[in-house]
Amino acid sequence: MLERFFQLKAHNTTIRNEVIGGITTFLTMAYIIFVNPSILAQAGMDQGAVFVATCIAAAVGCLIMGLYANYPIALAPGMGLNAFFTYGVVLGMGYSWEQALGAVFLSGCVFILISVFRIREWVINAIPSSLKLGIAAGIGLFLAMVALQNAGIIVKNPATLVTLGDLSKPAAIYGFLGFFIISALSYLRVTGAVMIGILCVTVLSIIFGNSEFAGVVSTPPSIAPTFMQMDVQGALNIGMISVIFAFLFVDLFDTSGTLLGVGQRGGLLDKEGKLPRLKKALLADSTATVIGASFGTSSTTSYIESASGVAAGGRTGLTAVVVGLLFLLSLFFSPLAASIPSYATAGALLYVAVLMASSLAKVEWEDISESAPVLIAAFTMPLTYSIAHGIALSFISYAVIKLLSGQGKQVGISVYVLAVFFIVKYLFFT
Repeated sequence: MLERFFQLKAHNTTIRNEVIGGITTFLTMAYIIFVNPSILAQAGMDQGAVFVATCIAAAVGCLIMGLYANYPIALAPGMGLNAFFTYGVVLGMGYSWEQALGAVFLSGCVFILISVFRIREWVINAIPSSLKLGIAAGIGLFLAMVALQNAGIIVKNPATLVTLGDLSKPAAIYGFLGFFIISALSYLRVTGAVMIGILCVTVLSIIFGNSEFAGVVSTPPSIAPTFMQMDVQGALNIGMISVIFAFLFVDLFDTSGTLLGVGQRGGLLDKEGKLPRLKKALLADSTATVIGASFGTSSTTSYIESASGVAAGGRTGLTAVVVGLLFLLSLFFSPLAASIPSYATAGALLYVAVLMASSLAKVEWEDISESAPVLIAAFTMPLTYSIAHGIALSFISYAVIKLLSGQGKQVGISVYVLAVFFIVKYLFFT
């Protein structure tokens, strides 16, 4: 049955390879089970409910990807978007977490429409490649800012806005230690480096009395505090349009890049370098985002960590199904997630930030009309605590600089439309 459904022989794989690939992928991305509840809890959400929502959203996304699209690509609530949800939309802009969930829900619905009506190419092509690099780097720097603050390494200062914190405090020490462990293990290509780093810091903090051990296994917490709590009507106002736009575009970029990257790594692309069944893969991602928002978590997206499972032999949707089942099994480990302090996840956030900021290496620095908007995106995201503002200001700067430098005809009409929209929003609807 598995052979017929997943076409294992046609993909030159076996059940054993698929199971190993699934376990490998899960170990490399299981840190989200601990990190996501920790971040969203700071927005006022029930941490236990978010833990359950995280596992369910990831499981549903993986199962749809595996059973419907038949790809070895795993999904879970995305890093960066969860930080934007908490620190940008809720704490920064002052919206309720229910409204933020409504924005996530709406972005998922728009994503579904984009996938169904095949206008995804227009949307993706509307973003210049340099801005995509800038947005990715900006999200990375945004995560770095969040990580350093969570660990108390960076603190508020009335004169300079931010300054160095007290590095002798346990949170700062553990934050750096986690980052060092994860980076070293990653360099040594140890599977599950991020999760190992988080658990090592957690164990040390418990041993030295800096945090409390809540247990390992129990029945799953109640999902009631977050289930179907999204405020869709509250998200339908002019101020939230840029937020919905940010959730949508970042999710779309992440998914498209991950699908192509993992597809290339696993030899899943066709002769033209395109991914067959792309529509199904995008629908899996967008549907998981809608379901995740309904249960109570930020945007669900495809994980580049899926490449580790592909490298271990995974080639079909059976790999993703294995990951989904492991996420469901994780529902019974909520006490372990509750035992992990926020500074234990700071190292993981900083590590992911490094990976995302590496996109700056691909920027055309010799062309100031390309590189200037990149830095606008990269700098404004962490400094304004908003991915949405970073995207908006980068579009405006790209369009204006190109126009003033006599390169206006090289810019697509969609870029100008979006730039004008953002200018109008800032002038009249801030």
